[in-house]
Amino acid sequence: MSVTFGRRKVGSDAPCFITFEAGPTHEGLESAKRLVTLAAEAGGDAVKFQILDPDRLVSDRTLPFEYEVLADRETGRTEKVSEPLYDILARRAMSNTEWREVKAHADACGVAFFATVGFPDEVELLEELKCDSIKIASADVNHLPLIRRVAKTGMCLQLDTGNSSIGEIEEAVDAIRAEGNENIIIHHCPSGYPARLESINLNVIPTLKRMFPYPIAYSDHTPGWEMDVAALALGADLIEKSITEDRTKRSIEHIFSLEPQDMADFIRTIGEVEQAMGTSRRVMHEEEKKKRLAARRSVCAARDLDVGTELSEADLDYRRPGFGIAPDEADRLIGQTLTRMMNAGEPFRWDDIGGKM
Repeated sequence: MSVTFGRRKVGSDAPCFITFEAGPTHEGLESAKRLVTLAAEAGGDAVKFQILDPDRLVSDRTLPFEYEVLADRETGRTEKVSEPLYDILARRAMSNTEWREVKAHADACGVAFFATVGFPDEVELLEELKCDSIKIASADVNHLPLIRRVAKTGMCLQLDTGNSSIGEIEEAVDAIRAEGNENIIIHHCPSGYPARLESINLNVIPTLKRMFPYPIAYSDHTPGWEMDVAALALGADLIEKSITEDRTKRSIEHIFSLEPQDMADFIRTIGEVEQAMGTSRRVMHEEEKKKRLAARRSVCAARDLDVGTELSEADLDYRRPGFGIAPDEADRLIGQTLTRMMNAGEPFRWDDIGGKM
């Protein structure tokens, strides 16, 4: 099934929806607005942020969090960084007034705006802003009170599922549906900053598609876009990819985010792969049917043949192009009488033979 997301549909009968994630990589109002502009210019369908209050969200301000940064662009050398989670979140916290300005800028740019939320008043803010969607972080997949509150808005609810069990996903989906909301998108979101290859487990995507009737998305935490192409091929209906102004910034998620010069190429690649995937049916266009005959073969005379020759298998040869009688019809020629003289290599025509067909 498909769900409504602003002016777009997300689902198996719609083109892959592209969300650019700017939540972890902006550094305040002006930075956030620049990333919105870049997302729109590249052709993204939506831009996502994270509305949060570190003072309410983190009780232990010294709790460490470890991630990798790109230390040298030329060599690809990385470094591990550890800093308090509170400090990381504080860098991206903004006031409601600033969020209103970012949403207005997204509207002006023609790109959908939505965000991850953690508290009921943040849900109220997105309701006020008339957002098209709200996202629940994977860490809150079991926060059923919050999930129920979001579901009651009737908005498209996107559910991150990193580090959650299938049972927890089912329980969260049941809670959403119990509020009468079927506008659900389920994200496969491997953990890690960046995610390790052995933990990505893309084969979960078809599993989720078999289990749930809703669109399945892939939230990518790896550099480049090889994993996104693979996710698309496995059936992802929406792809979420982080963006940054500079991958070498020493903060979380920049290392695997797309830079401005890569964003349009990313969307073009996804579109081209999607087009090349085609349909599950074997479809042959008329032009392709004509072209293939040049490489196929026709039944031809193996030697010079006189009028009245009763054709045998030894009289038949097979040569390109395939504009004459096809090899799979050669048996129909055996035992027939030739009505004209033929030269070796000349293709047979049906009116060259007589007798019972």
